[in-house]
Amino acid sequence: MTIITRRGVIAGAGAAAALSACGNGIGSDGASMIDARVDATRNYLFTRYPGTQDLAAKALGVLYMPLITKAGLGVGGSYGRGALLIDDVTVDYYSATQATIGFQIGAQQYAHALFFMTAEALAEFRSGPGWSAGADMEYALKDRGGNVSAETLTALDPVIAVVFGQAGLIVGATLEGTKYTRIIP
Repeated sequence: MTIITRRGVIAGAGAAAALSACGNGIGSDGASMIDARVDATRNYLFTRYPGTQDLAAKALGVLYMPLITKAGLGVGGSYGRGALLIDDVTVDYYSATQATIGFQIGAQQYAHALFFMTAEALAEFRSGPGWSAGADMEYALKDRGGNVSAETLTALDPVIAVVFGQAGLIVGATLEGTKYTRIIP
């Protein structure tokens, strides 16, 4: 049984704030730096996992998060910035934050992309002050050949997540509970 105390919650909030202050090395060049990282991330994703090109072609919009930094020691958090592309044009910039409490130790960096497959899902994402990824999101998985599974390409889920480029000591990366907020870089 996990007991959550006020100190733990305050420490988790402090860790998330510290991670958000570090800026993930994106720098202060704002939009141009995020755009460059998004382009490199998209090119890497399409080259490494060619099936994601078909997924992007079917999507009404794609949010690319080039670098998410996650760290924790009992309590932890993650932070990153990216851009939403519609018809391969950047329309908005977003930050992604997540606070976690539980058995965890280590640090990890990864990238992810959210493919919005329905107009409703994209409109809901863009219209609110913040959007949280839930447990009902479909995750694209690699098959043994490193390709995105065929089921993903025909899925009817409103949002499909692809997590890739993991490096670090925390095993696995989940987007559940991640909050996305529109920013002005």
